[in-house]
Amino acid sequence: MFNYILRRFLYAFPLLLGVNILTFVLFFIVNSPDDMARMQLGQKHVTAKAIDNWKQQRGYNLPLLINQNEAGVDKITNTIFYQKSLRLFAFDFGISDSGRNIGKDIQQRMWPSLAVALPTLVVGLLINISVALMMVMFRQSYLEFSIIVLCIIIMSISSLFYIIGGQFVVGKLMMLVPISGYDTGINAYKFLILPVLISVVSGVGAGARWYRTLFLEEIEQDYVRTARAKGLTETQVLFKHVLKNAMIPILTGVVVVLPLLFMGSLITESFFSIPGLGSYTIDAINSQDFAIVRAMVFLGSVLYIIGLLLTDISYTIVDPRVRLS
Repeated sequence: MFNYILRRFLYAFPLLLGVNILTFVLFFIVNSPDDMARMQLGQKHVTAKAIDNWKQQRGYNLPLLINQNEAGVDKITNTIFYQKSLRLFAFDFGISDSGRNIGKDIQQRMWPSLAVALPTLVVGLLINISVALMMVMFRQSYLEFSIIVLCIIIMSISSLFYIIGGQFVVGKLMMLVPISGYDTGINAYKFLILPVLISVVSGVGAGARWYRTLFLEEIEQDYVRTARAKGLTETQVLFKHVLKNAMIPILTGVVVVLPLLFMGSLITESFFSIPGLGSYTIDAINSQDFAIVRAMVFLGSVLYIIGLLLTDISYTIVDPRVRLS
């Protein structure tokens, strides 16, 4: 098992390095520091002196890969690639183009993102599995057909409709919860109810149909027919056998998204004015703060790779045969 996990770690590092190099090429070769300065200064006729000052203040005046003016190790360390890309591997995100400490911003903003993402994951998982089990229990009936049609309708509607409609109906007309905003401590719950509810509702269509497919694959297996032959009821078969054996893909599906919960939801946080990492990224894109965008791209890549590693590890726990592969 240790060798299996070690191989997965070794596979992940070149992947992360490739993403880092690709990000560097996009931000500093395709889009040069001079271009970033012109976009950030926001002027039609920007002088060369203003561009040089902007680059010098933010460390973009260094050579890209090799600094011929330095000696020894400084030839590598005093470059944009080392300062702006390689240092990300030590989670040194540096200072944003607007002068803020990106690391401290991430530490502060990840908690509101988790406050929205964790309840959404748990509640959504329970509802999706429950709806899927109901469809399998009443398969080939009008109830299953009606739920499938409802799921397809839910999937076909844009998530923006649920957000705007929920804010208008629940927040403005019924005035049950605030439309947007956020608060710290225990008072945060009233700002989280609506975004969590909308996220769960908008995702139940795809989630329930996916779990239904898993359960239908399991219910046709030989062990299910054996359980029925022993006299078990359909409810016992579903909950004691089908659900238990379907936990492997369910577990891996949950594990892979756990690290990504820190990143938050771009659309949800922006519309509900939640100060999480999702809105942080959107604000950085709107203000053309390239340092924050680079940091969030790298952090998202790291978390996604961690999710894949956790998925592989969870497979070795629930299915020992994987260890031999």
